Amino acid sequence: MSEPTTARGRRTRQQLLRAAEVVFGKRGFEGASISEITRRAGVAQGTFYIYFPDKKSVYVELVEELGRRLRNHLAEAVEGLEDRLDVERAGLEAFFRFTRQHRSLYRLVRQAEFVDDRAFRSYYRSMAAPYAAGLAEAMDAEQIRRMDPEALAYCLMGIADFLGMRWALWESDGETSGEEAIQEAMDLIYAGLAPAESTGAHP
Repeated sequence: MSEPTTARGRRTRQQLLRAAEVVFGKRGFEGASISEITRRAGVAQGTFYIYFPDKKSVYVELVEELGRRLRNHLAEAVEGLEDRLDVERAGLEAFFRFTRQHRSLYRLVRQAEFVDDRAFRSYYRSMAAPYAAGLAEAMDAEQIRRMDPEALAYCLMGIADFLGMRWALWESDGETSGEEAIQEAMDLIYAGLAPAESTGAHP
C-alpha cells in the first residue's frame, strides 16, 4: 500500500505497525486479531482498513519493515570501519542489540515462511545481497580469503541467527555470556576468513 501523505496518517500507520509487532510476537499470526492490534494502537477498528486491507498485509509489511530497520541498524554500526573482521564483530554485536530490542523478530520471520513465503525469502535475500557485496569487496582488498561471497554471507548469517537466538533472545542461563559467545564466534570467523598467510587470534 502507498505511504500516507499526512504526518498524522504516517503516525497512525506506525502506531498500527508497532502494535502489530507486539501482538503478532505474543500471539503468532493465527492467534492475533485485528481488533487486538487496533486496541493496542489506540485507534478504531475501522481505521485499520484505511492503511491495511487485511491481517496478512500488515504482517508482511511488518516483516519487511523490521528487515529494513535491522539492515539500517547494522549499516550504522559498521559505518567507517575498514577492516572486515572489525565489521564482522560490530555487525554481530549490533544484531544482538537489535534482537534484544525486538524480541518478536524471530517468531515473526520464521512464521513468515508459512504466512507469505515471498516475504520470508525476501527478508533473507535483502540481508544477504549487501552482505555478500561487502565480503566481495574485502576479498578484492585481500582482507579475507577468496570464497563464494553469497555462500559465505549465508554461513555468517546462520552463525549470527543461532547465536542471537541463544544469547540475545533466550535467558542467559549458561556459563557462557553473550560477550563470550561473540568472542568464540569471532575466533571461528577469523580462522575461517583470514588470508592464508595470517596467524594468531583476532582481538
